[in-house]
Amino acid sequence: MRLLVCGGAGFIGSNYVRRRLAERPGDEIRVLDKLTYAGRRENLEAVGGEQLELIEGDICDREAVGAAAEGCEAIVNFAAESHVDRSITSPGEFIVTDVFGTHVLLEAARDLGIRHLQISTDEVYGSIEEGSFTETSPLDPSSPYSASKAGGDLIVSAFRHTYGVDSLVIRASNNYGPCQHPEKLIPLVILNALHGDAIPVYGDGLQVRNWLFVEDFCSAIDLVLERGAAGEAYNVGGPDELANIDVVERVLDLTGRDSSLIEHVGDRPGHDRRYSLASEKLIALGWRAQVPFAEGIERTVAWYRDNERWWGPLRSGEYRAYYEHQYGRSLGQKTD
Repeated sequence: MRLLVCGGAGFIGSNYVRRRLAERPGDEIRVLDKLTYAGRRENLEAVGGEQLELIEGDICDREAVGAAAEGCEAIVNFAAESHVDRSITSPGEFIVTDVFGTHVLLEAARDLGIRHLQISTDEVYGSIEEGSFTETSPLDPSSPYSASKAGGDLIVSAFRHTYGVDSLVIRASNNYGPCQHPEKLIPLVILNALHGDAIPVYGDGLQVRNWLFVEDFCSAIDLVLERGAAGEAYNVGGPDELANIDVVERVLDLTGRDSSLIEHVGDRPGHDRRYSLASEKLIALGWRAQVPFAEGIERTVAWYRDNERWWGPLRSGEYRAYYEHQYGRSLGQKTD
């Protein structure tokens, strides 16, 4: 099978590409990636040979998308601006990529008569106090990021209903694992803990998330790509729900640090309190999460501890400026 994987040099996309090609050596994958700060060639350096072609390009560029999609049997779209904090500062960039870019990909899928799988997020549903969201729950996004992803999801649905495009959506809870950019909670906490830096925690830290190891999500993507019904959405919830502060404490334990590093900072505007996804529809297709959080977080901490060559360059330059602006202190500054 030949796939076009958009955003395949990013965190989840690169994990998917590596897993897919390891398990299906007869496949060919074209990765179309803009190679922004979060998309890196290094994420795919372990994948070689004629199975993989990396194309630098923007999903908003119709010509680039058309050329990359030619001869492919399906499009898997990971490409997105994805960090909520950055969406609050620069919402327009998210709308362009996550909404218009999705439209461009759907036009290509329509022209070529191929399947389009949209990678989405639990955040499109908004916050839930108790219970879990199902695929029929209304979309109620809270941030510019989640609104842009909801917009992309709705365009996917519209192209199915209006044009008959073989399009569908998969929505995941919070992913974590190797190759995640340090702006996100778990790698930020790991790297700050390893360096003895202050660890910023929004508000009281009691925001609850449904944690999903990235390899489990990748297995769900393959299942939906091959067996999912056109026009449908599928939720992928992690096996464990934990508050952010509990995640921080677990990382501190694994890195030999203590809670003196924790620094509570002003909460994110419009911060959702709890996410939770019901995955029964996907489970009926044969999926099960294989990695509990206790195992996944140990593996993740070990990966970051052993891969300074990967993350070292990321803790300089643009990220340092972003971090100082976001948290009001320099990266590397200790707690008072």
